[in-house]
Amino acid sequence: MTSNSVANPEQDGKVAASLDGQQSIALVDDDRNILTTLSIALQSEGFATRVYSDGEAALSALRSNPPDLAVFDIKMPRMNGMELLQKLRETSDIPVIFLTSKDEEQDEAAGLAMGADDYIAKPFSQRLLVARIRAILRRAHPMTEVTTEGSVDTLPDSEAIHRGRLTMDPARHQVKWDGMPVSLTVTEFLILEALAARPGVIKSRNQLMDAAYPDDVFVDDRTVDSHIKRLRRKFRAVDPEFGAIETLYGAGYSFSDA
Repeated sequence: MTSNSVANPEQDGKVAASLDGQQSIALVDDDRNILTTLSIALQSEGFATRVYSDGEAALSALRSNPPDLAVFDIKMPRMNGMELLQKLRETSDIPVIFLTSKDEEQDEAAGLAMGADDYIAKPFSQRLLVARIRAILRRAHPMTEVTTEGSVDTLPDSEAIHRGRLTMDPARHQVKWDGMPVSLTVTEFLILEALAARPGVIKSRNQLMDAAYPDDVFVDDRTVDSHIKRLRRKFRAVDPEFGAIETLYGAGYSFSDA
């Protein structure tokens, strides 16, 4: 994106000029100042950026040409961030970070339960946002990492996990059940990976939150219940008899590979 297009975010979808291998970040916010400053900050960190000033303008573009990660403001006209996430999750599992105000704790919990991967409360530091973006991209694409110069470093491959009818490939963020692909968000993948790592072992909600969220992100433990419901629903879409994720009331969850 040229400096002019960064300064004029109403040119929705304008993409920063990028080098091969650059990861792209979509920014959706009706505040032009935020779009401008975040675009500049992310480009200086080696990312390509796209900007959208409302949810409706962003939705079709994010579906047709998904970025590596998206950052949504919650309060926007025409289509707010929650509505945008809900519609996007019908067809896409790209990582999403919410920008929220400090008085929107209920929105934070609801957004995470709907499939957002993280949230940051305003006002926030650009360094914090960049750190969160890098952390989520490492979780979503563990084989590669973007350097500050914009190049991509290849990281060691991770071993696939085979548990009965389940196959998980952390390096490629791929999940299959009986050979059928199951599309999961980063958070859902990490929760399932924590359960499948030790079949039959009960994992508490706190343990699953530790596996799925960065150390400085605090969410209601019932959010894990919402993620588990989404996981079961996705697996039952390919196998109506799916029952490998078991609930142990008052204790937590476990994975059965029987």
